Amino acid sequence: MSLYELERDGDVQELIRVLRESDNERVQRRAAELLGNFGDHDDRRDVVSALVTAAQRDSDAVTAAAIDSLDELGGDAIQQLIGDIAGVDIDDDAADWVAAKAFVRALDADVPELRMAAANGLGRLGEADAVPKLTERFEDPDPRVRARAARAAGKVADSRATEPLASLLTDPKGAVRREAADALGAIGSRRALQALLPLYEDDDERVRRIAVGAFGNFENDRPVEYLVEALGDDAPAVRRTAVYSLVELLANVPTERSHDIRETVVDRLSNTDDRTVVVPLAEILEESTQPSQRRNTAWLLGRVAGDAERERVVDALVEALGDDDTMLRQFAATSLAELGDGGGTVERRLLRLVEDDTVDPEVRGQAIFTLGKVGGERSRAVLDQLIDETDHEIVRKKAFSAISKLGGRR
Repeated sequence: MSLYELERDGDVQELIRVLRESDNERVQRRAAELLGNFGDHDDRRDVVSALVTAAQRDSDAVTAAAIDSLDELGGDAIQQLIGDIAGVDIDDDAADWVAAKAFVRALDADVPELRMAAANGLGRLGEADAVPKLTERFEDPDPRVRARAARAAGKVADSRATEPLASLLTDPKGAVRREAADALGAIGSRRALQALLPLYEDDDERVRRIAVGAFGNFENDRPVEYLVEALGDDAPAVRRTAVYSLVELLANVPTERSHDIRETVVDRLSNTDDRTVVVPLAEILEESTQPSQRRNTAWLLGRVAGDAERERVVDALVEALGDDDTMLRQFAATSLAELGDGGGTVERRLLRLVEDDTVDPEVRGQAIFTLGKVGGERSRAVLDQLIDETDHEIVRKKAFSAISKLGGRR
């Protein structure tokens, strides 16, 4: 029976036998790889024990496969190996510092896969005391180890790793730069974020996306010029991330600066032929739970949406008219007015709200306000009738104001 069939049938004990008894290194390596897929198996303890033994063999290939599988199994699996090598008993009741001490020792192991696994373990434990030792591995000759150590430092999120992580941003390996950028974003201090600014031009698309994604965490307008540049990135994923970060940034910067930033963004978006960056704005308005993000997005949408996205944007803005947030309703109304009514889309959607007696009068009033700016003869007729029939004073007042802008009653 092939190893594939043993895996398919879940025959863990036979896979363990092959790993232990086969004299073919390739077969042993493959058996070790497959055993990493049985983390929830009833014989998990036997699987871990067999892989711990295999990881200490003379074969580099089998050792690497066994360590990767132990790491894949998670939980106590890799701890058992490292504890065995370090001569420390790490059981489920052991204190985290005991496990961390064993992992720190393993960071100096001869086998790179074991150093990688040790870094992973320290990241899971989140022990800040291990940061200095982790940062030493940033100079490891194996880029996989450097990347894992950077990732672990990000999980610990201790500011002492900031400068060492910044040094990895020029690493020749894209995977290392990505992990370092992600870790700096997780630390999120001013120095960590500033270190990411030059990466908006990195050769690796994923590095650029990670860096641009972290720019929204700034509490000042420092990254605006970089984000505006990123709106013209060749990669759609980077452009979309830049949009999200700009909206996030608007929510973080002081109020007196947010208007200038919005104007800068509008100018940049209005002068680009690429409209894919508008869709994320609609998604933010539809899905975000942060009031400041939604307000800024509603304001921007009315000024950057083109014909291709018009229907989606109008639907999102009209939906926002019914939100509990008064300021969001006002921004949505002004953006609908800013869009104008080419093709009658806005008027039709607003009239549905205005003519629905079950809709909150405040919401209907906001819709009426907008009709006064974009409506036509049909709106004038509906509002004329509404003035005589409505029982809601706010609706009547809004209708009077709007109809005066549409030529008055007839």
